[in-house]
Amino acid sequence: MLNYEQENFKNKLIAGCDEVGRGCVAGPLVAACVIFPIDYKNDFINDSKKLTSKKRNELFEQIKKDALDYCIIERSVEEINNSNPKKESQIAMELCIKSLKVTPEHVLTDFEKISINIDQTNLVKGDEKSINIAAASILAKVYRDNLMIKIDKKYPLYDFKSHKGYLTKKHKEVLEKYGVITGLYRIKYKPIAKMNKSK
Repeated sequence: MLNYEQENFKNKLIAGCDEVGRGCVAGPLVAACVIFPIDYKNDFINDSKKLTSKKRNELFEQIKKDALDYCIIERSVEEINNSNPKKESQIAMELCIKSLKVTPEHVLTDFEKISINIDQTNLVKGDEKSINIAAASILAKVYRDNLMIKIDKKYPLYDFKSHKGYLTKKHKEVLEKYGVITGLYRIKYKPIAKMNKSK
């Protein structure tokens, strides 16, 4: 059970933030934040990486229904290429917090310090300790996966629905065969920059 909030912030409204897609070579980066009611419990919510796709999709709807407030922010490939993934993940989480209608008393992030005027704690493996961070990771993951599935329909040869933009062995083979799609790939990543130069 993820009970960091109850152990450390009893009777406080907490927002949890997380991002998905920072380590990808293709597609956008997505951040989310969630504020649950004080003392909220849901034993099914866990780090999104530990859940099946079906369970994540079920929880995606449950989290949106149960949360006092939530926000999902997308940062485009163009924005990432003009900056860098770390900076864009921070910006996305900051925008999430600023877009909330409910103001949290404290913010928890998955070990990422962000620029906000609210006290924050940056937890190592936060998505394994905090229910709010874990919920944010689920929202971000499901939202981004759905974006990559839409991209897959436009570029079926690249199999984005399977690798979601991460550089798997199969993805690398596809890139070597068909090349980098302009506007969809993060050109500053070494493997992508190398492929661009070789074309």
